[in-house]
Amino acid sequence: AEGLNLCTSGSATSCEECLLIHPKCAWCSKEDFSSTKSITSRCDFLQNLLANGCAGAIENPSSSISVLRNVPLSSKGSGQSHLDVTQITPQKVALNLRPGDRTSFRVQVRQVEDYPVDLYYLMDLSLSMNDDLDNIRNLGTKLAEEMRKLTSNFRLGFGSFVDKNISPFSYTAPRYQNNPCIGYKLFPSCVPSFGFRHLLSLTDKVDRFNEEVQKQKVSRNRDAPEGGFDAILQAAVCKEKIGWRKEASHLLVFTTDDVPHIALDGKLGGLVQPHDGQCHLNEANEYSASSQLDYPSLALLGEKLAENNIHLIFAVTKSHYMLYKNFTTLIPGTTVEILHKDSKNIIELIVKAYNSIRSKVELTVWDSPEDIGLTFTATCQDGLSYPGLRKCGDLKIGDTVSFEVAVEARSCPAEAASHSFTIKPAGFRDTLEVAVSYRCQCGCTGRAAPASGKCSGNGTYACGLCECEPGYLGARCECREGAMGELHHALCREAEGKPLCSGRGECSCNQCQCYESEFGNIYGPFCECDDFSCARYKGVLCSGHGECHCGECKCHAGYIGDNCNCSTETDSCVSSDGQMCSGRGACVCGKCQCTEPGAFGETCEKCPTCPGVCSTKRDCIECKLFNSGRLADNQTCQKHCKDEIITTVDVLETDDPNAILCAYPVNNCVMKFTYMELPSGKSNLTVLKEPACSSAPSAVTIVLAVIGSVVLIGIILLALWKLLVTIHDRREFDRFQSERSRARYEMASNPLYRKPISTHNVEFTFNKLNKSYNGTVD
Repeated sequence: AEGLNLCTSGSATSCEECLLIHPKCAWCSKEDFSSTKSITSRCDFLQNLLANGCAGAIENPSSSISVLRNVPLSSKGSGQSHLDVTQITPQKVALNLRPGDRTSFRVQVRQVEDYPVDLYYLMDLSLSMNDDLDNIRNLGTKLAEEMRKLTSNFRLGFGSFVDKNISPFSYTAPRYQNNPCIGYKLFPSCVPSFGFRHLLSLTDKVDRFNEEVQKQKVSRNRDAPEGGFDAILQAAVCKEKIGWRKEASHLLVFTTDDVPHIALDGKLGGLVQPHDGQCHLNEANEYSASSQLDYPSLALLGEKLAENNIHLIFAVTKSHYMLYKNFTTLIPGTTVEILHKDSKNIIELIVKAYNSIRSKVELTVWDSPEDIGLTFTATCQDGLSYPGLRKCGDLKIGDTVSFEVAVEARSCPAEAASHSFTIKPAGFRDTLEVAVSYRCQCGCTGRAAPASGKCSGNGTYACGLCECEPGYLGARCECREGAMGELHHALCREAEGKPLCSGRGECSCNQCQCYESEFGNIYGPFCECDDFSCARYKGVLCSGHGECHCGECKCHAGYIGDNCNCSTETDSCVSSDGQMCSGRGACVCGKCQCTEPGAFGETCEKCPTCPGVCSTKRDCIECKLFNSGRLADNQTCQKHCKDEIITTVDVLETDDPNAILCAYPVNNCVMKFTYMELPSGKSNLTVLKEPACSSAPSAVTIVLAVIGSVVLIGIILLALWKLLVTIHDRREFDRFQSERSRARYEMASNPLYRKPISTHNVEFTFNKLNKSYNGTVD
């Protein structure tokens, strides 16, 4: 093999050590395998061992899988014994794993038709729920009619809760003991407060449900939060009293109009003992530990609901919808729906939630050993494979989905042991049991020969090597400790001029005996190797993802690099839409390196300048605010939109240069919003409370507008014409006035009139009496 040979460079001294180096390493147990070629290691790749003449004596175990129980999937639920209904196949497998050698098997899951349903209705009976109580008095009959359209085997139960009857959660003064509503003018009479009361076990007689509801009266507590989580836990763990059937789908409907108390709130009332997760219903079917135990935590609720295969449905008012929607991400298998203030939509709500639950399948893993790695690949109804996903949605009743489960053992247990874990679809009673054993021992080890003549009678011969008794050394245990000689020293040097045993051991009987080190193990023919001089990452040898062999990190499966800090897994790079790095980058060492300009985020999902971002933000707005759109499923919405901070406003401000404006049509209107990426990696979305709508103009309006426009234009043109004529006339008049002022005749004379008499002057000269005259003759 070219390059570094992982097997030979590991310097394995036994068959078991060889198997741990790499899943492709094999061990040669042939007796004389290394006698002629000392450089040839018994631990090598299979093809190398065969080429070097070790055929028939090779130890190379591989991982294997055996299906122990594989009952076919059922097609229908009711009408069969619950033992005959199968929704997951196979039901039991056994794995025999060699460390590092991955093996896989396929799991199929089907939501069968007409599956039995147990529904327990848990109602808040605090004072604010009085109008809701009036509206559900005939709920049993109507709900049974709707649910029997979905299943022919339906049972219904009922319970109620208020809060712990201790201060400061309830009114505890003597005057309030029998009637905490004394002095409350709007509702002067109510029953004493209580933690949880189981009123009706699951039954198919819905009339009994109506009867129990009609008997109920509301109570009053002091603070706003309710003790609903106490009630949920008791309804989940008190299986016998509630009447949960193993063969049915379990629905727990939780109705309230306020927030719940959670763990540590009990300290306000002096309750310091955490909840023990046990059933505490007394003979009267009331929660008896209400005043002794604190409220349960979200983690404990999720654990107990999953253990008992219960789907929790939060039916809450709109003002508290977002709080309970956040709870669904912390409590697997839960959904949340908006409840009207008077509970009139409760039947529609339950049917919708049930259909949502039945439209998805998600695998969960229970009790997985720490040294086992699991990888899931989902194949959903579209026929495409989704690596890293263990959930399918948008399913119809009777659809079958499959998951490929890849299993890998990272190491061998300290002692010979077997482990097991369980794969279970969330909310299903069906499970797949997986038993795990480890192939960490070589077959030749079981054929070991103590005090063998092949080992000079001084050791045990196993797998082609001698394991010498204390005090003996050598390939055949032929030397005693302390036997030294100059002849042997040359065999303890890696090369001429180098120190004996690399300066880290003593030469005895042609062999180096390596010193012990507080840092780790020193080994090798010349003590040239150790398991602590490898590259580190953040102070951890080989990043904790590999083994140090002779100064070089041998990475575990799934990791590469000089210090094994580079993961080859791509699960963390898969974005919520199933694409690698959202299609905007490449997955390098298990992390996305964004190549699209402007893209950032763990999976390059943030990109304000990329096309199509508005569409992605729109999906989050629709599912978070209106519970609609393609991400309406609660779990899907939370996964895709976990980093979106949505705020609604009456008027949308668009002055911020960092905010990007988006719009999309909604029923002939336009919904506008802006979004801005925050330094924390989250997105701030500002959305109009209502879409901007504009009514279409009528035909009459259009005609009148056209006529008005024509008239207006005509008036404007006439005004311009009149203005131009006036200006022209004034100029002409001014010019007339100017000429008149320059005239030189009087106003009374006519410049065109001429007199009829004309006068001519004649010049002449004559002599009279010798006198000369000049004159004029008339």
